[in-house]
Parts: sequence; C-alpha cells; structure tokens
Amino acid sequence: MTIREQLELREIEYLSPYAALSKDSGGRKKEEEECDIRPVFQRDRDRILHCKAFRRLKQKTQVFLLPKGDHYRTRLTHTLEVSQNARTVAKALRLNEDLVEAIALGHDLGHTPFGHAGERALNEVNPAGFRHNEQSVRVVECLEKQGEGLNLTTEVLDGILNHKSSGRPRTLEGQIVQLSDKIAYINHDIDDAVRGGILKEEDIPAKYTDILGNSTKVRLDTMIHNVITNSMDQPKISMSPDVREATLGLRRFMFENVYQNPTAKGEEVKAVNMITNLYEYYIRHLKLLPEQYLSMMEESGESREQIVCDYIAGMTDTYAVKKFEEFFVPESWKI
Repeated sequence: MTIREQLELREIEYLSPYAALSKDSGGRKKEEEECDIRPVFQRDRDRILHCKAFRRLKQKTQVFLLPKGDHYRTRLTHTLEVSQNARTVAKALRLNEDLVEAIALGHDLGHTPFGHAGERALNEVNPAGFRHNEQSVRVVECLEKQGEGLNLTTEVLDGILNHKSSGRPRTLEGQIVQLSDKIAYINHDIDDAVRGGILKEEDIPAKYTDILGNSTKVRLDTMIHNVITNSMDQPKISMSPDVREATLGLRRFMFENVYQNPTAKGEEVKAVNMITNLYEYYIRHLKLLPEQYLSMMEESGESREQIVCDYIAGMTDTYAVKKFEEFFVPESWKI
C-alpha cells in the first residue's frame, strides 16, 4: 500500500461524514497517474503554491493602493489569512484541510492589478465582462504552465469559482473558504484602515462591536468560533443569526466608510484610467503581447479582447505602472 493510499484510508477513518474524501474526487479533466505520496487535493494545493500567478500576488493591491508602509495587506497576505482561517475551521469540523487550503490559495489568482478598481476597469471595457473568480479558474485551467494549465480537480475548481458571496460551492470545504474570505477581509481591512488613520476602533458602531468584539483579534476569534459551533456535524457551514447579521452590518459599514473613502480610494480613478488605456493600447498593438498569448489566440480561437484581459489581469501593480509609463509617458518626462 502506498503512502497516498494510507492517507486516503486515514481520511475515511477520521474525517466527518460530510467531508470531501480524496479518493472520491470527481477527478481531473485530463487523466494522469496518481502520486504515490500525495492525495489529489494535497497535490492541487502544491501546484497552486508553486505556480507563477501565486507568486505575483505579493505585488497586487488588496484594498489600499500602493500604500506608504510595509505592514499593509497585499493580495498574497490576504490569501494566506483566508487559508489560515479556513484551515482552522476545517480542522475543528474534521473536514478536508487539503481541499480547503487548495481552494483558499487559488481563490484570488485571477485578480487584477490595483484590486477591485482594476477588475471594474476590465469589466467595463471587455465586451464579455470580467469577473475575478472566473479569471482565477481560467488562470489554473488555461494560462499557467505556458497554456497547459494546472489540471486541478473538479472540487478545487468549484470552490475557486464559487468563493464570491453569490456562489454556491458544492462542498463544505468550498463553503468554508467562501465564509473565511469575508471574515479575513472585513477584519484585516479594519486593521489596515486604523493603521492608515482612516478609521478608529471607536468609530465602529456598538451594535456590531457588542456582538463581535472591540478588536481585530477578538472579532476574528468570535467569528471563527461561531462558525465552528454552528456548523459542527451539520451539512452546511454557517454562523448564528446574530453573528451573521452583525458581520454583514460590519461589512456594510466598511463599504460606506473605508472601501468608498476618498482618502483610501482617491487614487483609484487613476488606476482605472491606467488599466483602460493599457487595454486599448494592447488591442491596437497585439504583437506586443508575449508569444504565449498570441499562440493561444491562433490555436484556440480566443478573442483578442479575452487575450488582452488575460495579460493585463496577470500584471502586478508595479509592472502595470511600468508598461503604462513605457507606452504613454515620454522618456524625457520620467524622473
């Protein structure tokens, strides 16, 4: 018996009846030989961790655009915090940690430079629209490994695609990541907003803090414990009604006071203009795209609009600025 088979047997013996078992995975689009050491979801987790799109997350905006400071979250640190929250919940509920971690690490791979401002820009200019969750799936299926993709399991792809609030993940592990994403960004965005002087802890309405707590640490503890308590031995991942309402209310408060705050988001108009101009420039100058993207357009019949979106969405903040300067800023003006 291989190590992988021993681990699969251990899952059967230990995990909850509601857990997604590695041996029962719906499989991959392209069949391949099993690893003798790692079950399929662990293998997916490793593939995501080692891919180029994951490494680029370190230079992509989470909420605060090009902040002056080293301690603000990036898309990478957000992803790691989601993964940590999700694994804590999964371990407590005896669900599949490997699947949870794979989904969490891959859920934002398709995010654009400059956060949701970049996403809005591409959604407006691309005739087919642009949604980062769908782009994350496209990254792992079509773009990574020079167009070969990572060939992930159906469960991981489902969790990545459905991590947004409107999604309906098929596995409890996917539901954990969906909720852990909200828990992570609400709390770390408050922390960053306080650090940036945009918000004070005492600004948060008491009707939320009385239920959730008066610090990031306490709120995280409250939310995660609540998810575990309400989901134990249940076929659904959920919060209690009072904590859920307080969490949604705190999220609305953040949209009104931070996500749309002129100080925090004032530079987003520039980011939108930058992405829009890059898109229009590449549409007119397709030959400037890397060979991989041109080959995809020829071989798969993808539209030029989709291919340009693929390339721009994969850029880091710094690379997008660099390309914008190259195309639109006269050399003599650069300082």
